[in-house]
Amino acid sequence: MANPKKFIITLDGPASTGKSSLAKRLSNKLGYIHIDSGSMYRAATLFALRLDPERILRPNIFVKYLSEIKIDFKKNHEEQKIFLNNEDVSHEIRKTYITNEVSNVAKIPELRTFLVNKQKEFGKNKGVIMDGRDIGTIVFPNAECKFFLTAKVEVRAKRRYLEQLKQGINQTYKMVLDNLIMRDGLDTKRVNSPLKKAVDAIEIDVSNMTLDDVYKKLLTHIKKIK
Repeated sequence: MANPKKFIITLDGPASTGKSSLAKRLSNKLGYIHIDSGSMYRAATLFALRLDPERILRPNIFVKYLSEIKIDFKKNHEEQKIFLNNEDVSHEIRKTYITNEVSNVAKIPELRTFLVNKQKEFGKNKGVIMDGRDIGTIVFPNAECKFFLTAKVEVRAKRRYLEQLKQGINQTYKMVLDNLIMRDGLDTKRVNSPLKKAVDAIEIDVSNMTLDDVYKKLLTHIKKIK
């Protein structure tokens, strides 16, 4: 890039718009740290469910243990792993039982405050690309480069369904679609840090674009920053 100065890049949008995949690719290209905020909420969800042997979410109990949650990201070659209290939970947090509860956990105000503060710490030295739901609006409102990805829910459901098939997760397309519709509702309607586009974010509808097409478009915008 012509400009060696490092800055903060935010990538927001609903589930299954390719945010994490694109952020990983951009981080490798730019030499930036990639923080997947969604993984942080998934790790917190795992922690919350482990508090009860029957995996029943109990927010009033969960919030008392927030100080015991330690989340770290470690890179192994080009693959980034997420650790919950020194345990690699990269695979576990992608399981269906976590997916079904993560939006319910993510709306807990005390948790959002706790994780937003941690996310802000990651960006203190710039050179960070972070994806999520409220990164450009709440976590880094002054980020130099903001994107908001959108896509029709049917397109996102098909992508998620095919991804899960490859991972051996057996859910029907309708189950995936219903889950995304439910998560969209929870994410956009929650009182604290709802999913919404930052006024200064570049919005890109990825419904009819390949991952390569979106990546090239993002990189073109990033290279224009002075």
